[in-house]
Amino acid sequence: MSNTVDLSKFNNGWYKPGCILRRAIWFIKGRVIINTYLPWPMWVKRLTLRFFGAKLGRGVVIKPKVNIKYPWFLTVGDNSWIGEGVWIDDLGKVTIGANCVLSQGAMLLTGNHDYKKESFDLIVGDITIEDGAWIGARAVVCPGVTVRSHAVLAVGSVATKDLDAYGIYQGNPAAKVRERVIQ
Repeated sequence: MSNTVDLSKFNNGWYKPGCILRRAIWFIKGRVIINTYLPWPMWVKRLTLRFFGAKLGRGVVIKPKVNIKYPWFLTVGDNSWIGEGVWIDDLGKVTIGANCVLSQGAMLLTGNHDYKKESFDLIVGDITIEDGAWIGARAVVCPGVTVRSHAVLAVGSVATKDLDAYGIYQGNPAAKVRERVIQ
């Protein structure tokens, strides 16, 4: 057994996120239309994402400077908002329900590394954010996490485990601090 990491042994050759040509074209189009401050109309952003395989509901709002790794792994429900500077690092599937909010600078991270392995192997876990949930500014949702219906992840918090429906979570790692009551 080794007591050190040896990154020369890292191999994510098993990970196949899609055709290299598709990824290259998305890299350019995504930077010009989605991950930019250029004032593209919302319909252009939605059309571009759909063209690259994202499944978007009606009324989805995409603010400037959003970074989406692979739109073909993204599903977003009706009337959800993706705030400025959000990073959706979707190496795995990301499903966002209807009427959800991802506030400024929020990060959805579906990839991580196995720190117990000498080769620091890639780990991928899907993320699900159910209807009505709110991910606060600069908050992080980690791989494999489900944010249940109408849960709130407070500003700067880190969700490493599933969040209960209507729970309000805060901290790193996020802990439930109270219930969300909608009037």
